[in-house]
Amino acid sequence: MKNKSLLFLRRKAVFICLLFFSFLFYSVDITAQQSETFKQQGFSLTFISQDKSLDPALKSRMVETFYEVYPKLVKEFNKKALKEVVFIVDTNYEGVAATSDGKVTFSSRWLKLHPEDIDVVTHEVMHIVQDYGNTNGPGWLTEGIADYVRYKFGVDNAGAHWSLPDYKAGQSYKNSYRITAKFLDWLETDGHKGMVKNMDKHLRDHTYSDELWRQYTGRTLDELWSKYTESQS
Repeated sequence: MKNKSLLFLRRKAVFICLLFFSFLFYSVDITAQQSETFKQQGFSLTFISQDKSLDPALKSRMVETFYEVYPKLVKEFNKKALKEVVFIVDTNYEGVAATSDGKVTFSSRWLKLHPEDIDVVTHEVMHIVQDYGNTNGPGWLTEGIADYVRYKFGVDNAGAHWSLPDYKAGQSYKNSYRITAKFLDWLETDGHKGMVKNMDKHLRDHTYSDELWRQYTGRTLDELWSKYTESQS
C-alpha cells in the first residue's frame, strides 16, 4: 500500500508540473499576441499583432484605412461581404500580405520597411469583398481587379509612390496586378464603364468565361488588348 501511495503521489506531482508548464506556455503564447476589436459602421475589425514593437500610429492608420475603404467596397461591389474581419500582423510571414476566409495576414517586416504603403490594406480587403471561392476565373484578373480598386479607392497611393505603370512593349494583360489594373482602367474610360463590376460579379457567381469580353464590348480579350496597346503609343 505504501508503494502504491508513493506511486500515486509521484504521478500527481508529475501531472501538476505538466499542468503548470502548459499554463505557462499558453500564457506566453497569449501575451505574445496583442488583440483588440473595433466596431464601427456595422463592421467589426479584430486586430491581432504578434509584433510588440509595431508602431501604434501605423496600427491606427491601418484601422482607419479599413473603415475608410471597406464599407465603400462592400456597397460598391458586394453587399453580402463579411461584416467581421481579422487583421494579423505576423512576425514570421515572409511575403507582403495575404487574405483568406476574412483574415488578412500582414508581414510585420514589410510594415516596418514600408509604413507609407498603407493601401496594401485596400488591396487585401478587396479580396474579402471579392469572395470568389473556387472560381473558374483567371488569377490575373482577380489580382488586377484588386489593384484597380486600390487605384480608385486608395487613401494615399501617392504617399507610397504607387501608381499604375505606363505601357511597355512585351506586357500582357495576364501580367496581373498593376499592369492588368491599367488595362481595366483604360476599358472603364474608353467606353466600357462598368466592366470591372461586371467581371467581378461573374467571378463571384462562377459564371466567368473569356466570351464575356466579346459580349460586353464586341471584341475578344486579345482584340481589346491590341487596341489598348495601340492607344498607348
